[in-house]
Amino acid sequence: MEHENGLKLINMSDVEVTEVKWLWKPYIPIGKITIIQGDPGEGKTTMILAIASAMTTGDVLHLSEEALECSNVIYQTAEDGLSDTIKPRLLVAGADCTKVIVIDKSHKELTLSDKRIEEAIMETNAQLLIIDPLQAYLGSGVDMHRANEIRPIFKNLSSVAERTGCAIVIIGHMNKAGGIKGLYRGLGSIDITAAARSVLLVARVRADPSIRVMAQIKSSLAPEGKKIAFKLDEENGFKWIGQYDIDLDELLGGSSTESVLKRAEKLIKEVLDDGAKASDYVVERAKEKQISQRTLKTAKKNLEVKSIKTKEGWKWQL
Repeated sequence: MEHENGLKLINMSDVEVTEVKWLWKPYIPIGKITIIQGDPGEGKTTMILAIASAMTTGDVLHLSEEALECSNVIYQTAEDGLSDTIKPRLLVAGADCTKVIVIDKSHKELTLSDKRIEEAIMETNAQLLIIDPLQAYLGSGVDMHRANEIRPIFKNLSSVAERTGCAIVIIGHMNKAGGIKGLYRGLGSIDITAAARSVLLVARVRADPSIRVMAQIKSSLAPEGKKIAFKLDEENGFKWIGQYDIDLDELLGGSSTESVLKRAEKLIKEVLDDGAKASDYVVERAKEKQISQRTLKTAKKNLEVKSIKTKEGWKWQL
């Protein structure tokens, strides 16, 4: 329905239902924006290059059920050299470099509002566009902390992703604020995070710095995915490990492993103080307190809690 004054109405009965398509379910949706954030040096770029390499060869991503469609990838970086850093990493990851394209910005700087982004996606039929890092592609006159300046940029970029059917992944650094939710640790306006359908956090495990964990801290299109770890060291390079159980606050450095463990021990003592309780009940209480099963098991061992089998099932007893 369209009126003389320009008003146009859409009746939901006329809207055709479509399914969300995934590059890597539930972490990277197709035709949407995904943000990967973390502190410098945590492995964000290495991880996304491993994903890009898998796309160029039609490989199966970790924990995925289906092989990727072999396709082109556009990779834009402002922090690393193409010849001495990016291409060597791609070769190590086994990428088909004929399918990795870079938009030449030697004569004109590239920003997120640049029409060349959509033109490049259309011309190459790229299924993945990587921007690394966000701050370098906003444009010199844009204040990333001002919502009124950020909102139109990401609205346009979201439209580009939807029109082209390309997954757009943006790498971003995090601020130094502690004690706040991971969603609010990204640099700039919260509207940047709001525009993304998926936000992934990459951080290292302090107990073993060679292990990095990817945690999904926002998922608008599917239930949040499991935390996945990868190993990154000079000797062996990049290698997926698998699902990894760790508290988000521990990963963010908001609390130490010891304090989380002490919290788990305190919970067990409180729950079992008046007698044995069903193991499922203890686990559920721990989930409510955001205590992982890994930490709970360590606390159980430290307190020498016994598992006893009863007619009602397994129970924990001090």
